[in-house]
Amino acid sequence: MTLIYIAGKYTGDQAENVRKAVMAGDRLLEKGYIPYIPHLSHLWHLISPHDYETWIKIGLAILERCDAIYMMKGYRESFGALKELDFAQSIGLEVIYGI
Repeated sequence: MTLIYIAGKYTGDQAENVRKAVMAGDRLLEKGYIPYIPHLSHLWHLISPHDYETWIKIGLAILERCDAIYMMKGYRESFGALKELDFAQSIGLEVIYGI
């Protein structure tokens, strides 16, 4: 099975952006992928906040172990998602733009 990292906007309306990421994860799961949704660290951050660079470091470490990255609609508005995309491309991961 293909482990796929979901990259997309988190800042702004965080609750709505987390919801969108979860919905994308559900669609990818239905297609046979194993989705990883980094947006779910939102709850961790609410309980025990960490700085932005810590979250990016964790995300990239997990992304490195994935087979592909899925870029959610609006990813260009997210500095973090663009950083994840650059990293994924640099290590040769498959990039998926639409489900």
